[in-house]
Amino acid sequence: MQHASNHPSVGRVSLPERVRSPWWELGRRVLLALAILVGTWMLVWLDRDGYRDGNDPLNQISLLDAFYYTTVTLSTTGYGDIAPVSDAARLVNALVITPARIGFLVLLIGTTLEVLASQGREMFRVSRWRKKMDEHVVVVGYGTKGRSAIETLVSNGYDRAAIVVVDPGVVAMEEANRDQLVGIAGDATRRGVLRQAGVEKATHVIITTDRDDSNVLVTLTVRQLNPDAWITASVREQENVSLMRQSGANSVITSSDAVGRLLGLSSMSPMLGSVMEDLMTYGDGLEVAERDLLVNEVGKQPQRLPDQVIAVIRDEKVYRYFDPVVSLLARGDRLIVVRPAKELPWAPRPGTHGEDTSDEDD
Repeated sequence: MQHASNHPSVGRVSLPERVRSPWWELGRRVLLALAILVGTWMLVWLDRDGYRDGNDPLNQISLLDAFYYTTVTLSTTGYGDIAPVSDAARLVNALVITPARIGFLVLLIGTTLEVLASQGREMFRVSRWRKKMDEHVVVVGYGTKGRSAIETLVSNGYDRAAIVVVDPGVVAMEEANRDQLVGIAGDATRRGVLRQAGVEKATHVIITTDRDDSNVLVTLTVRQLNPDAWITASVREQENVSLMRQSGANSVITSSDAVGRLLGLSSMSPMLGSVMEDLMTYGDGLEVAERDLLVNEVGKQPQRLPDQVIAVIRDEKVYRYFDPVVSLLARGDRLIVVRPAKELPWAPRPGTHGEDTSDEDD
């Protein structure tokens, strides 16, 4: 008969860990150490007739003497002026006071050093991270959209150390840390949380929470803290796109409409739906990428290039490849192309990563 805990239909019980401050743990252990001290003190006092004080001609152990003996014994100082002489006192010392001494040292001295070292090490790591954090990417929300956005960034050459995740969820922070990402636990609508993430120095901010009102508020706050950051935000409803742009977002992605259009295309034309899904999935098949215009491509028509050009970026505006404005490519243009996924999205051309681009100095 299979044990119930191994049966696939039976869930495994997992109790949540109680997360407390290190200083709370230190205080609790100090109290335990004091309890050991007082308990040992009373034990010696009650058995005072079994001890001898070498400095007292009457060999009387007072309450203060008992406390003195307890402190020097638990701290392993052991001057030897007070010593157990009876068999009972020696037995108590061997079986009770010696283990109490070990426990006292472990609780007080060991824990104190551990907490202080841990706190100091963590403060040093945070301080060093803050000094290095500049021109990074802040991702607000570590749900499905946030994780996908980060994986796309990493796959395109971004260093995980240059990405900061902001999310109020404990589970999300644990997942971000497991993914080798720096996490800031807190509400991104608060300025203090965004400042902890270094949003003032960020070059890009990606906002992916599940609430449009929260996304608008985060966008407003980010834009006030960093007027130059490129903000990409997601919204669930199309009607909120204009509001998001007015709040300061440079790019707005409508998640529900995009999914709906993909579902409609897949229903009408399964093959077209497969191609669209291929373009939206990273790492296989086809990719949509942006690249620089090469020197030898200046003056040519977009349709004449080896890559499949679908749009041209000129003077910070996007033109479709058939627009008369970009009938001939000019220096400084950037191209939006469809290319094999095996190529780097920012490489000049498929199979070549070193040509001269048109915007480089001659």
